[in-house]
Amino acid sequence: MTNVTLAAAVASTTPACKPPRASLADDLNVGRSALAQLEFEGDALFGPAMKVQRWRMGNGLRVLLLIDRGAPVVSYHTWVRVGSRDEKPGKTGIAHLFEHLMFNETSHLAAGEFDRVLEENGAESNAGTWVDWTYYHESLPAPKVGLAIKLEADRLANLVLREKQVNSEIEVVANERRYRVDDDVEGAINELLYKTAFTTHPYHWPTIGWMEDIKGFTTKDCETFYRTYYAPNNVTVVVVGDVQPPDVLKQIQDHYGAMEPSKIPERKLPKEPAQDKERRLEVKKPTATEKVMIGWKAPPLDDLDHVALTIMNELLFGGRSSRVYKALIKEQEIASDLRGYLATFSDPGLYEVWLTAREAHTGDELEKALAAELAKIKTTEPPVDELEKAKSRLELAFLQGMETASGKAEQIGFYDTVLHDPGAGFARMDAYRAVTGADVLRVAKKYLVDHQRTVIHVLPDGTAGSAEEDGDDEDGDDEEGEGDHSALAHKPHAKTPFVKGALR
Repeated sequence: MTNVTLAAAVASTTPACKPPRASLADDLNVGRSALAQLEFEGDALFGPAMKVQRWRMGNGLRVLLLIDRGAPVVSYHTWVRVGSRDEKPGKTGIAHLFEHLMFNETSHLAAGEFDRVLEENGAESNAGTWVDWTYYHESLPAPKVGLAIKLEADRLANLVLREKQVNSEIEVVANERRYRVDDDVEGAINELLYKTAFTTHPYHWPTIGWMEDIKGFTTKDCETFYRTYYAPNNVTVVVVGDVQPPDVLKQIQDHYGAMEPSKIPERKLPKEPAQDKERRLEVKKPTATEKVMIGWKAPPLDDLDHVALTIMNELLFGGRSSRVYKALIKEQEIASDLRGYLATFSDPGLYEVWLTAREAHTGDELEKALAAELAKIKTTEPPVDELEKAKSRLELAFLQGMETASGKAEQIGFYDTVLHDPGAGFARMDAYRAVTGADVLRVAKKYLVDHQRTVIHVLPDGTAGSAEEDGDDEDGDDEEGEGDHSALAHKPHAKTPFVKGALR
């Protein structure tokens, strides 16, 4: 008998061994209800050497687990697949309001106890809401991971919504809106940009919501929202750190296993009509100098054109050596602040440009100077060395965002929620490397067209002082490229992320 035949004979008489993860699931599922049963759905590559374990419970809860022994810490994230795009006219801002409410009373903890218990155990916690998602996170010593599991499961299942607390948080959010939008030039203009650029799609309204809607929320509205979206089948738990998978998974089963799934409404969002004419507004605000904000219609995050446009934005606005910075700030000295940002949305968003004029210069000058730089990038391929520099900056920024367990967890949760792939950030880096000068030229020609843009020209109303509130960026940080290194790096309709405790 040959060796091959012998091997085949042995294989035919030896029971096949289950993969280790499947065997672990069998052990964990002994005596568990159907809702608490864990199924291993496979590993997802996370860079060249790491893998994200993908698990799903019988009630629909997804668990993404990455072992990281770099430090004795753990980051525990809860990503809820609901954002402002899931709201309805008249109820805008409820996703963000609910983020605040989630830090209140549960049937097991009095109001304020959630934060107190975590802080006493050396943990940091916060949350964020955007158009496509809401997430909550804790960073804490690895031996305390069970505390995060217990507390997050408790408020997912047992939040208490009392009228007094709901009204209190409504006032907090109303004040946040006054501070970040109504009394903030940039926040107000960014909101106006999206309101004007989108006529049908929910990106038309701000994540924080219209003030009239915020003031009109009832306890019943909040209860309905909670029962609908805060359910295990609409949640992904991300665990990154120095943990033992069997222990973490067992505790997740213990605390989440009795939760029933809900019926999540199907996302039937209206499609935004094609824009065939420039939209332009002129407004007066309490600013010392003129400003211009422009938004071109742009592709969603999963579109390959988004990758090339990100490279293009880096060429134009990536630090003090970028084209627009050198032209408008260093050479012509007509701008004091400028930046570009490409929305990382599930649906088509905007490519935004923000320009602030120096004193004695105008928005018209800014537009003219910007148009000259855009004309160059739409007619000539960028040199190889400039292209490589942009790619290197984006890659460095991405890798810097992955230095901590929390950074890794944020990347996993964001890309899994928006692109359904926890390792998509690394695939995006590969896509950046493949971008050519011809790709940049093509997308610049395709998207930087006047009929697809909305322009907001801001004039001083005479009430601001002589000091420019945005500051002079000429000596500012030469930040590394945006690179999608942070899911919370930018938000529509606000200067900074809407986070829990912003005004507490």
